[in-house]
Amino acid sequence: MVELLAPAGNIESLDAAIGEGADAVYLGLKSFNARMRTSNFAWNQFEAAVESLHKKQKKVYVTVNTVCEERETERLYRFLSYLNEVGPDGLIVQDYAIMRMAQEFFPNLELHASTQMNVESASAVKLLQGCGVKRMVLARELGLEEIKKIKTETGADLEVFVHGALCVSESGLCLFSSFLGGKSANRGMCTQACRRFYTAEVPGGVRQGYYFSPCDLELIEKIPDLIEAGVDSFKIEGRMKSAEYVGSVVSAYRYVIDHYKEDKKGAIAAGKRMLASDFARSKTSYWYGFKSLEDGVNNAASAILNPDQAGGTGIYLGKISATKAAPRELVEAIVENMNDDVPPEQKHIQMALLKGGSYDPDPGDSIRLHKKDDTGRVSHKVHSVEVQDNGERWIDIPGGFSIGDEVYLLQIKAGSKRYNRVLPNDLGRYRKQPKDERLPVLDVTPVAGKELAYFPEGIYAQVSSVQDVFAVQGLKPVRLILEYNSETAYDLLNHKTVLPFSKKQIYISLDPFCSAAQEDKLKEELDRLIEDGYMNFVANNIAHLQMLKGTKTNIIAGPYLYTFNRWAVSWLENQNVGAFIMPYENSRRNLEATWEQNVRARVLVPVFAYPALFRMRFKLPSDYDFTYFEDKENSVFKVNSTADGSFVMPEEPFAITDKTDFITSSGFKRLLIDFSKTKVSRSQIKAITTSMLKGQPLPGVSRFNWKDGFYSPQQMEEYRLSNERAAERKAAAAQKAGKPARGGYSKPNRGGSGKRR
Repeated sequence: MVELLAPAGNIESLDAAIGEGADAVYLGLKSFNARMRTSNFAWNQFEAAVESLHKKQKKVYVTVNTVCEERETERLYRFLSYLNEVGPDGLIVQDYAIMRMAQEFFPNLELHASTQMNVESASAVKLLQGCGVKRMVLARELGLEEIKKIKTETGADLEVFVHGALCVSESGLCLFSSFLGGKSANRGMCTQACRRFYTAEVPGGVRQGYYFSPCDLELIEKIPDLIEAGVDSFKIEGRMKSAEYVGSVVSAYRYVIDHYKEDKKGAIAAGKRMLASDFARSKTSYWYGFKSLEDGVNNAASAILNPDQAGGTGIYLGKISATKAAPRELVEAIVENMNDDVPPEQKHIQMALLKGGSYDPDPGDSIRLHKKDDTGRVSHKVHSVEVQDNGERWIDIPGGFSIGDEVYLLQIKAGSKRYNRVLPNDLGRYRKQPKDERLPVLDVTPVAGKELAYFPEGIYAQVSSVQDVFAVQGLKPVRLILEYNSETAYDLLNHKTVLPFSKKQIYISLDPFCSAAQEDKLKEELDRLIEDGYMNFVANNIAHLQMLKGTKTNIIAGPYLYTFNRWAVSWLENQNVGAFIMPYENSRRNLEATWEQNVRARVLVPVFAYPALFRMRFKLPSDYDFTYFEDKENSVFKVNSTADGSFVMPEEPFAITDKTDFITSSGFKRLLIDFSKTKVSRSQIKAITTSMLKGQPLPGVSRFNWKDGFYSPQQMEEYRLSNERAAERKAAAAQKAGKPARGGYSKPNRGGSGKRR
């Protein structure tokens, strides 16, 4: 029997999911999960949930689906030990470190490969099966025939998203939020850059829109086909959604699963009626229904993107035209039921008058408020409506919003129900927590003799076109990395161009998205390239590791096989990987912590790049007739739409070329200058060379996360407390000296969304 898997972002959603017939739920705790902005579960709540759900013959899966820095590995180890003791039915994971730790210390933990692991082919599934992974959460960019192929060739337990929000970028490959301010999607901190309002330069002027805001996935009509294809679990997205939303969506899919055999058409129609109260975003079946891969690449964008709908969210209720104070009793009642981690600003409940919409919200309706400068969005359930004698209707809204901000309807009150509690009232006996355990020491394999003869010290240059292979000769690279795409593949396979580098000097970099529709062709082409004498490959998807098994080639882990800690490195070493390219999101501090001096010869450090912030499987629509666009902070980006998909990059590159002397003196003597997805110019090469020689920073560049690392709420809190203590010490010293004290607070260097210099 197929499993219906529902999100449980909080206790109320857990109750709704089980109350409406979910077979299992997935939830996160306070760390290491991809929805850090939802409330998540406390230790005692989680322990109670596992026990209660098991008594009901239901399953519970824990999301541990973010990447982990080296300094966090001991905390991760303790967390896994705790989970091993509590006993959930599975862990949904992204970081290879978890697989490595589980293999060695916690073999009883069942592991499921998260969609963040970027699994979309039978080759990737086979490799993970061999490593003990029990279930694959497939990438959302797949169609029905691709899912069938994976099931037929592997027999694996497959989990497929069927409903909820989509990412415009290919699964696990979005760097946009991280580039803007260190809030990485791979760390559960995504700020949804795809939902932002952008201004594009078009012929004759400018045009504005939500160009990269995807519709929501809805596959209720495809449920019978997916069951026939052998899918084992249907997953509903929504750990940040309300309990009412979770309940209504679960009920709809439960009905179709249970009744489609007796009346397929009627069951689907009934299920769609149950979803009628969900007004969140327009819906799409995304990659389902296309006749071929080419058909999907050419037409999927029109099925998923809706640039004219504000953030892609709900029915327009109007703009706030006036606000006033809310009654004290109402404020107290609302605030009392808020989660502890709700920002203080939002607790200043106020009343608002809306104008310009076509629907009047009622108590119990769920709404979403959008700030007019597109800097924030908050969901809220309406508790009170004041109707004035003149017909004006005032509703309660959270603090932080003002006149001109827009409001949208997400769900009407009719979707609200009361559910039996899953957790017991008394949680006092649930006392398990992570223990103060020491993580055993792990060393990366030392470099042996001439093991890395194929990986010499010096400058490496990466390009995306054969033409640019010639252009980068001015850098005098010791090795050339050539991106494998439609253009370069044709040239290499047909021997069209005599390149100025030998095959020994060329690394072929494989695309990080490797779908079931592409894998057989890619495997055949790799065999031809190897037969032709190419022996160095940059793997960016775990499918590549499976394809290259037994070929006696040199495999370099690319920046999309994320190695933010040595346990992840060790797992990849066990897959026959000998050298590694640093992930673009990494910081100097974490790079040095991960790699001891004696193994830094294994690492290639990017010092210049235009990193792909969005990687989309499809071409953009024909009316997206622009290359450059900017956000409301005037940061400029460029988009490139090709036969291999579409890519968004920053106009200002990531560059630490002025730091190369420091980097090489630290033992990292292999440096990458990456011109992927951009055209190489002589002036660029001259500027980069000068910057490296003279140690002078290039103008107008980003440091990405190199200096400050990932955004960390804990670090920000430490900054705040540190400054408060400093201010108190200064005040005490001034008082002792009989002098007036000046303010001691200084703003930390980590912002949320500004440019990273």
